[in-house]
Amino acid sequence: PLSRSAMARHAGPRLPLIVKDLVPTLGSVLESQRVTATAFCAELLKSNVVNDLLLLEILLDNMMGRQKDTCMLVRVLVLRGLGNVASGSPEKVRKHGVKLLAAMVNSMDDKDDPHNLVALEAMSSLSKLLDHLEERDIQAMLLHIAIRIRPFFDSEQSDLRRCSIVLFGSLTKFSRGDCEVFFEQILNGLVTLLLHLQDPSPEVVNVSVPGPGRGDAAGRWVLSSPLPQACKFALRMCGPSMGCEGLCEMFLKHLREGRSLHYGEFMNNVCRHLMQSYPEMLNRLVLTNLFYFKSNWGDIRAAAPMFIGFLVLHVDEDHCHQVDLDQLISGEW
Repeated sequence: PLSRSAMARHAGPRLPLIVKDLVPTLGSVLESQRVTATAFCAELLKSNVVNDLLLLEILLDNMMGRQKDTCMLVRVLVLRGLGNVASGSPEKVRKHGVKLLAAMVNSMDDKDDPHNLVALEAMSSLSKLLDHLEERDIQAMLLHIAIRIRPFFDSEQSDLRRCSIVLFGSLTKFSRGDCEVFFEQILNGLVTLLLHLQDPSPEVVNVSVPGPGRGDAAGRWVLSSPLPQACKFALRMCGPSMGCEGLCEMFLKHLREGRSLHYGEFMNNVCRHLMQSYPEMLNRLVLTNLFYFKSNWGDIRAAAPMFIGFLVLHVDEDHCHQVDLDQLISGEW
């Protein structure tokens, strides 16, 4: 980062020649050279100087060409560089939107990434690009992205939980024109988001921490750019698409950044609104909660039966038949 910023500030007219000499190294047979060259180009894309010097197209084309590199770190750095265009040349993101969006979405399905670091970087970079992409381009991929990131909500890796939930919340603003299309995805994620308000990792709920990605002193992947409180942010964003004014107001009032939450009281009121507006969803909500009876996280295991209890408490008698009491009592799903 320091070399990139120094180059951007002081190298000026020499950068085209430097980039010209560096580009062939992106395809070097030596992995260390590919990593170094890609890291430099990725950081350079943070600066608007690449646009001023007409280097943006060259860098983008060559970075795109390394998406399938055999080295996982190179693939991660490529995505970071593409995401950095949102900082260095935001006015150019729309022009290259289709390619950038395809790169992020395709990278979420990286098969040679056992720890999902490529997917993590893809979700983080896509979150940076969203505000600068054409709405029609995002809407064309909206459902695919939502379905793809949903499994990460329950990942054992807190960074993946947080990035996927933040991205999901950001995606909801592109669903407003056709709520029916995205409403099903909100319903699929609603129980999970509400339960993860009890997430064991404060970075998922309570504390602002850095976002993907650099290695720390111990070699672990850590976050490096601010992200909002994931579950609170996502639920606030989902509220307007839920079609329930009372629920939307609750999310906006009680899930503000930095505000403490009385979880039991909050969930009691949430369930009251859910059963008033969507009583036909009772069985679906109960079955999803039953899944979390076997969660590895104690606070979430405790929250799931409480969630069901409040749902049953507030549902009208006419809809009680939806619940299989034997299944509920046994905790089987």
